[in-house]
Amino acid sequence: MQCTLCSSETKPFYHYENEDRQYHRCTNCRAVLMDTDDYPTPEEEIFRYESHDNDVEDPRYQEFVSPLVEKIMERFPPDSLGLDFGSGTGPVITKMLTDQGYSINTFDPFFDNNPDVLELDYDYIVSCEVMEHFHHPHKEFTKLRSMLNPGGALFLKTDIYTDDIDFHSWYYKSDETHVIFYHPDTLNWMKSEFGFSRLDLDGRHITFLI
Repeated sequence: MQCTLCSSETKPFYHYENEDRQYHRCTNCRAVLMDTDDYPTPEEEIFRYESHDNDVEDPRYQEFVSPLVEKIMERFPPDSLGLDFGSGTGPVITKMLTDQGYSINTFDPFFDNNPDVLELDYDYIVSCEVMEHFHHPHKEFTKLRSMLNPGGALFLKTDIYTDDIDFHSWYYKSDETHVIFYHPDTLNWMKSEFGFSRLDLDGRHITFLI
């Protein structure tokens, strides 16, 4: 199959026998991709997402997203306009920022599907544990980039796949809604493809700057 991100050729990479899922590796951007025939249905996705205990008041959940919140607050003042993209069943990033006086909209295709907010321009967009779910990642990132103002930033969080990871035992592939895994080379390709001036990679935290 073609890479869903850069449309290049892929090669077979791994067969997950427990779930009978096939994965491919892009020969260009080096992303690892679930075979599109194995994608979950929307109903299966919703069932999985609703099983998450995303209580915005949970200190552990707040601690999990706090590095993203801190990165936003370091770079942007409260009067900036932000978007929490893929905010899910518990928009904890939005809650933590609004508690600090920030103005931020939310969007989620399953739980907060308000397309009007996608017609606005933003100083920053934050998306936590979302990009690995993108069925059409090139389309999604093209849209996200188009909504950012000059000087804007895209803050992301996901597990990065590196060559020293044993994919067979890697926990992150076990979630059937994770359909694409990003290598550092993938992120550098994205920086160029989507017209960002800078990429900052801090563990699981990714920042693209215009």
